[in-house]
Amino acid sequence: MTDVNARIAALEARVTELEDLNAIRRLQWAYGYYIDYNRPEEVAGLFARDGAVVFLSGEYVGYEGVMRLYGTWFQNLFTGGRRGPVHGLLLDHFQLQDVITISADGQSAKGRFRGILAGGWHDDILKDKPEGMPQQFWESGIYENDYVKEDGVWKIKRLDYMMQWQADYETGWSKTVAHLQPAAVCFPENPIGPDRLLPDTQVRQTWPNRQEVAMSFAHPVLARAFAVEDFTRLQKAWP
Repeated sequence: MTDVNARIAALEARVTELEDLNAIRRLQWAYGYYIDYNRPEEVAGLFARDGAVVFLSGEYVGYEGVMRLYGTWFQNLFTGGRRGPVHGLLLDHFQLQDVITISADGQSAKGRFRGILAGGWHDDILKDKPEGMPQQFWESGIYENDYVKEDGVWKIKRLDYMMQWQADYETGWSKTVAHLQPAAVCFPENPIGPDRLLPDTQVRQTWPNRQEVAMSFAHPVLARAFAVEDFTRLQKAWP
């Protein structure tokens, strides 16, 4: 019976892990749908009590910070303060290519997702387009997020979005300089600014600049975080 009990315990642990993976995936996908339709209260409800968002090298902390980003800034910028969807406004955030790692105690996790955004304003509402933004654009970024199980429910602890590129639809990424630049002034001096800025060594310059985004997951074959020097040593050891 000892062997049977051990097998049952292992299966129960595996089922719990699979349920956790699906819960985190559902959490992140729900985030994408809520920001598509500019529903900041629902977005804020996905975060842990001390959750934070990293966007354009600034950190928006707690419920107030999350609402300042998705409500005050995004809602006013894109929809004139209205909850979406809005006639003629496209702002679709696709959440893709997830790799999720659950901690050994099952109380925290890390997740890497790729985001693709299609955005723009129809000719009908072109007068509502913010100055300096293209009428039609693409954007892609990588999320390296932290999640926590709070009172038995998975929530976002830290959503860290790192823009990879932007592209004016008409001219493409080869001729586009990102219309969004790293944050420079914090709240309250900047009413829509972050609570704090990332250290100078961690500031992410936007497209066409590029930087590596460290991977939170272990290598699927080598079973450890991938490093070029480790791979080189392995190559030398292969027959």
